[in-house]
Amino acid sequence: MKFLVIAASCVLLASSALAQSVGEKTGINSALGVAPPTADFVKQVAISDMFELESSKLAQQKGNAQEKSFAQQMVTDHSKTTNDLKSMISSGKVKAALPTALDSSHQSKLDKLKGATGGDFSSNFNSYQVSAHEDAVSLFERYAKGGDDPELKDWAGKTLPTLRHHLEMAQELGKAPSVGQSK
Repeated sequence: MKFLVIAASCVLLASSALAQSVGEKTGINSALGVAPPTADFVKQVAISDMFELESSKLAQQKGNAQEKSFAQQMVTDHSKTTNDLKSMISSGKVKAALPTALDSSHQSKLDKLKGATGGDFSSNFNSYQVSAHEDAVSLFERYAKGGDDPELKDWAGKTLPTLRHHLEMAQELGKAPSVGQSK
């Protein structure tokens, strides 16, 4: 029995280490302000960028004028961070693997956006943007302070002001009155 418990524990630890550390997956690192390992940071940044790009492309089609403007900025800025990250990895400066698809949580949000229209789309998009940018700011702050890869740590620090601005913009989504409406 003891052997089975040990074997199962090893399998669980190995699978979580390959996918994402338990601290990042459970949110413990974020709550404690602990920097994620480089592999987790790269994975989370890449998934965040993929989600931003895909959800913003939907907003360019389905969103109101404010959301379309916001979405254009997200496509521009998150394309840049995606390219920066890919460049650091392909040059060998950063040793990590890039995910090729969204995780299930981000995919389900994207699927919900794909099926939504009008006010439902706006409500979900706006909420997801605030949440995604709060997570991104936390992730980048933690890595900029305590990351273990100097080049990536420097990049995280330089990227933070843009992400904080994105968060402020996301928090303003839906607050501006529509044309013809008074406050």
